[in-house]
Amino acid sequence: MAPSKKAPVYVLGVGMTKFIKPRGKVDYPELGFEAGVKAMLDAQINYDEVDQGVACYCYGDSTCGQRVFYQFGMTGIPVYNVNNNCSTGSTGLYMGRNMIAHGASDCVLVIGFEKMFPGSLQTFFQDRANPTGTTNLVMKETRGITKAPGAAQLFGNAGREHMEKYGSKLEDFAEIGRINHAHSKNNPYSQFQDEYTLDQIVKSPMIHEPLTKLQCCPTSDGAAAAVLVSQAFLDARPHLKQQAIQIAGQCLATDTPNLFNKSAIELVGFSMSSLAAKTALAEANTDPKDVKVCELHDCFSANEMVTIEALGLAPVGKAHELIRKGGITYGPNSQVVINPSGGLISKGHPLGATGLAQCAELVWHMRGWANNRSVKDTKVALQHNLGLGGAVVVTVYKRADGSAATDVSSEEVGKINGLGYNPAVVAKGFTREQVDRVRSRKARSEWALQDTQQKVEARF
Repeated sequence: MAPSKKAPVYVLGVGMTKFIKPRGKVDYPELGFEAGVKAMLDAQINYDEVDQGVACYCYGDSTCGQRVFYQFGMTGIPVYNVNNNCSTGSTGLYMGRNMIAHGASDCVLVIGFEKMFPGSLQTFFQDRANPTGTTNLVMKETRGITKAPGAAQLFGNAGREHMEKYGSKLEDFAEIGRINHAHSKNNPYSQFQDEYTLDQIVKSPMIHEPLTKLQCCPTSDGAAAAVLVSQAFLDARPHLKQQAIQIAGQCLATDTPNLFNKSAIELVGFSMSSLAAKTALAEANTDPKDVKVCELHDCFSANEMVTIEALGLAPVGKAHELIRKGGITYGPNSQVVINPSGGLISKGHPLGATGLAQCAELVWHMRGWANNRSVKDTKVALQHNLGLGGAVVVTVYKRADGSAATDVSSEEVGKINGLGYNPAVVAKGFTREQVDRVRSRKARSEWALQDTQQKVEARF
């Protein structure tokens, strides 16, 4: 792996839109604009201070990123357009961190956005090799092909293998779904905020055993953003140090040869998740048992089951035992609260935005702003964002002083950020004056902005 010696990098600002059903009513320039403005307001910066931009999306023509970023200003900075399947958002986060850690930038704005099509994921290019064709061939030869959506088959088969090898049961996977839906009630940005009983999860339509409908993430429209800064940038703004959360460890990994060893669990990236987790945790000088809060890529409950083990949060073959005793949610037996946001299953999954939404959630926890869903004595937060094909990013967050997060009242948060409200627990828009505060003062273009600002205002 790459050398571990890197200069400190901090997440100074985060912002996101509410995740919504993909109905074509909100376009990506508007989604990206809203998330970017919120992140810059949170960081208390102006776009003129941004050195480089990273745009993260899977569906859309090239240079969609410029269309989004030009709305803030046309300052001539580099803008990168990133597509790395479902790990796209955190790939952008990884890129931004590297730019700063190795001295290429002091301030990077990363925005993930997605305007999706209703229904399960589709392949659009029929005239060339599918990048996951070799993966699908292994699945065909080992488990066969059904009429279920392809992703549900891949992840569902991993669940079946876990049941066969380790004795987990359909109800254990359903419990993951139940927990994530229950958590989403406290997240104002979640696409769904309905709570279900375990029986309702089990009896919802079967997609591909053990996966019922309420254990599968929906397609979503939405955006999220993060402002990353260097130590020098932060030192020049000492009043913001309390809200700056350090990326203490991070790894972007791709598949090992284990991908093709005929294991359904390996086909969904177990080895690369394990590699990324070990590398990121080692860089952060942290043990998995120190992790109190985790945003994990639960595109399906089966992936949460196997990834709990890949991340070292439970021994291999024992995740279901942790789940059965209440170890992954709030309560007296909690070991780690997984997906306090509701996860992909309930919060939604706009591909390019997911990794940055996970980042926002964990940053709010580490600041103490997520006061309606906080986890006591949290010193370490862990993020896992996976894309088949494949790539996975694992990120470890800590407070700069190494202390545990303590709850900050929403009234106090409103004073700290100057917005008058706590964005971790209330989803709001912004005023024209606030937009004017973050847009470039030296190179803004009303032609680039068009009527985006009015559209955002109309939704709020």
